[in-house]
Amino acid sequence: MKLANAPRTVISAALLLAALFAHASAQEVEGRWLTEPRNGIVDIYRCEAGALCGRLVWVLIKPSDENPQATDNHNPSAALRARPLCGLQIMSGFNPDGQAHWSGGSIYDPQSGKTYSANMTLRSDGTLGVRGYIGTPLLGRTQDWTRYAGNPPRCPSFASP
Repeated sequence: MKLANAPRTVISAALLLAALFAHASAQEVEGRWLTEPRNGIVDIYRCEAGALCGRLVWVLIKPSDENPQATDNHNPSAALRARPLCGLQIMSGFNPDGQAHWSGGSIYDPQSGKTYSANMTLRSDGTLGVRGYIGTPLLGRTQDWTRYAGNPPRCPSFASP
């Protein structure tokens, strides 16, 4: 190797390592996650253009719930209120923004019918910090999701996982 080519080789190696770390982190976050209030399981997967998306694969219904069919009854669009929450994509557009961090996404809250900007951070303890916000991440709220192993209960159901 010529000394003149050394900087180019180092830069190429650094870019390759960064791409490998981003791919490994994305694989680590893909899968099923139990939401913080333990009332939903979200399956995070790769979607358009390599971004990460998420869909509800389980929703807890309480016997006294006003929505026993688990439909999207809080959606601001009346035409969408009858669609089932089970299988509904609620997360989209999360792109890597450093190791174990994704930003630029959005998350839909079916309990309020609102959509928020969002980012995610995979923490060293294995939990996933999901922060929804309006305008700036400083004006938001973070939920701590835990990995869910195994098959989720039937969706929707009265049983907790």
